[in-house]
Amino acid sequence: MKKTLALAILLFLGTFTFFSCQDDYDDIEVPNTLKINDFIWKGLNLYYYWQADVPNLSDNKFRNQGELNSFLTNYSSPEDLFSDLLFQYSVTDRFSVMYSDYRVLEGTLNGITTNNGVDYQLFRTSSTSDAVYGWTRYIIPNSDASTKAIQRGDIFYAIDGIPLSYASKNYVDLLRRETYTLSLADYNNGNPVPNGRSVTLSKTQLTENPILMHQVYTYGQHKIGYLVYNGFYSAYDNELNNIFGEFSSQGVTDLIIDLRYNSGGSVDTATRLASMINGQKTGQIFAQQQWNSKVQSYFQSNNPEKLINRFTNSIDGNAIKSLNMQKVYILTSRASASASELLINGLAPHISVVQIGDKTTGKNVGSITLYDSPSFNKDGRSSSHRYAMQPICFKIVNSVGFGDYAAGLSPLDENLYKEDLGNLGALGNVTEPLLSKAIQKITGTGRNIQNTAPDYEAIKDSKSMQPMGTELYLDEIPFETLNIKFYEN
Repeated sequence: MKKTLALAILLFLGTFTFFSCQDDYDDIEVPNTLKINDFIWKGLNLYYYWQADVPNLSDNKFRNQGELNSFLTNYSSPEDLFSDLLFQYSVTDRFSVMYSDYRVLEGTLNGITTNNGVDYQLFRTSSTSDAVYGWTRYIIPNSDASTKAIQRGDIFYAIDGIPLSYASKNYVDLLRRETYTLSLADYNNGNPVPNGRSVTLSKTQLTENPILMHQVYTYGQHKIGYLVYNGFYSAYDNELNNIFGEFSSQGVTDLIIDLRYNSGGSVDTATRLASMINGQKTGQIFAQQQWNSKVQSYFQSNNPEKLINRFTNSIDGNAIKSLNMQKVYILTSRASASASELLINGLAPHISVVQIGDKTTGKNVGSITLYDSPSFNKDGRSSSHRYAMQPICFKIVNSVGFGDYAAGLSPLDENLYKEDLGNLGALGNVTEPLLSKAIQKITGTGRNIQNTAPDYEAIKDSKSMQPMGTELYLDEIPFETLNIKFYEN
């Protein structure tokens, strides 16, 4: 027999075509009942970042399609197969996801969720406490919550009368309910106590504009632009660019970008935002992708440019309105993840990045959307089902090759500040502690604010509770054409 399922990556007629081998007598079809599972295995075998670490995804695991079919029949559902093929599922790979309806996935990638509008953080007061609390970080405009008596800083301790518990993890199911009532509490110097208030909230399909707020503050010769940006959604790139045009027309001299509640999104959008911050680096490397060994070696041999994300001067033909900053101030928290971290890490070799706040999440790997089609992209996708995968496919590093921040990116000690529920302040108000600290750094005036917040244990937040909530992704598969034949001479 010829070598089996060895993936050869060849350049053919100016297009990218992936091939592998099969026995010349193997003409076994994929049964209709296994087509979804076949799509899952082949997509992960080709693209999955940890493919070499999963024995059941090995290129030499099966001699022919018949053997692969036999393997796939062992799984009662596509979900079982998908989770079984992930590397150290929920430990190393905490981010790969699969959807039974790609329309939901596509909506999520553009900030469309089923949501009541409360963006929250869950925490417990100590590592030995079973009581779980939530605090409201912000309210999404035009949501159900925006019409109710709940605001930034409000604390909740129970849902539908059931206290939240760390041991039972009951908050997971309780927060999934379409409609629920939050029981509220007072802060009480770090020991929340019920206050008798409650609010009932209902979820709807909600499109969140990630640009929550933008303002300009004047301090003497300093005109400080401030942007609260909560998701790297490419559908809003032109609106984001227009805001930078406003900043430029108002003569902004300094820039603060608030990414405290931004859990990530598009690599392309992060690259464009970096270009809006500093427009003098067009064509230089912002980030570099590192794929699994077979995809990586193909790119390096045939088209290494496909591995690189460069600073740009346009968005779909429209000129980027850059501020040409040599320094930027970025506010972060434990919830700042993926594309937020990419922005910091990608800018760092080029300009001064002053990080203020808390250590970030630590998400340095990214994904692509795989559909059940001959090329794994949207074109020609199956009409018999709507399954799609979003597996981790690459690690991302900056222009000097650094990307080892799985433990998070930390501010300097002097800039470390954890949000204090006893002194949150209103977003956009210059007395809000993190914004105030950034302004003090810029102007060199005012009192340096010291962090006295209790060291709460953060658990989950509203974005990480959702599939794809902390994702870093490419908007498109980076190939001109894909033609995958897993068993060919």
